[in-house]
Amino acid sequence: MADRGSGGQVFLREQKHLAQVPVLVPGAQVVHTPAVRSVLRTVAHAAGVGAVVCLYGDAGQGRTVALQYALSQLPHPARVRRVHVGVHPTVPELRRVLADALELGRRLPRGAGEADLMLVHALRQPRVLVLDEAQRLPGPALEFLRGLWDHPDTDTALLLAGAGSERALRRVPALASRVLTWELVPRLSPREVATVMAAFHPLWEDVSEDDVVWVDEHVGHGNLRTWAKLTSHLTAELYGKSRAVVDRGLLERACARLMGPL
Repeated sequence: MADRGSGGQVFLREQKHLAQVPVLVPGAQVVHTPAVRSVLRTVAHAAGVGAVVCLYGDAGQGRTVALQYALSQLPHPARVRRVHVGVHPTVPELRRVLADALELGRRLPRGAGEADLMLVHALRQPRVLVLDEAQRLPGPALEFLRGLWDHPDTDTALLLAGAGSERALRRVPALASRVLTWELVPRLSPREVATVMAAFHPLWEDVSEDDVVWVDEHVGHGNLRTWAKLTSHLTAELYGKSRAVVDRGLLERACARLMGPL
């Protein structure tokens, strides 16, 4: 399905359940905005050539949703390995979570040299390593990732994402110089919001453009996470009401739940 917005842009809705995508609302759909399409191309390119990519943008702009959706569209999703890092992990801690992601488990040797060789061996098969919240990684951990990626026996794409991840990578010039694509996921522009939200969830299809503009100016600010939370509140308000209308009063009450009294 396609929806045409102002300026001639076309936004497509992906007609399937958003597995593991935190949209907060049943019935929500991925909208193929220019930003989502760009992330799709970037992730596919990186996975195909084994590149390093930095995916960044302010919190709530839709970066995680776009990344998870792009990963789900790869031809070999089984090769994707998500690496969950804590705040400022040490190199041994990062080595351990990499081993867990690669399903090496308790087989990882205690010695750093032997453990690294086992990681390299596991990465000989084509892999896509995904580290969200990469801004948490200190310099030594990022250098360790660069060393693994640089090893002549490894074949892996490295996707580093997070709000501020670009600044973290810039502090490690040896890794920053290897980034193939710096991909910014921006906030929705004011002229995109009404069309994108109508494609995101049916609830917005009959809301007037003036009301959508009002919500975006007061609460939404082009932030997809904020819009998803607002949609969740409205869905709860309308539950069980067969003829309910989303009017300004209902929008004001829902916005107040997010921001307090306006």
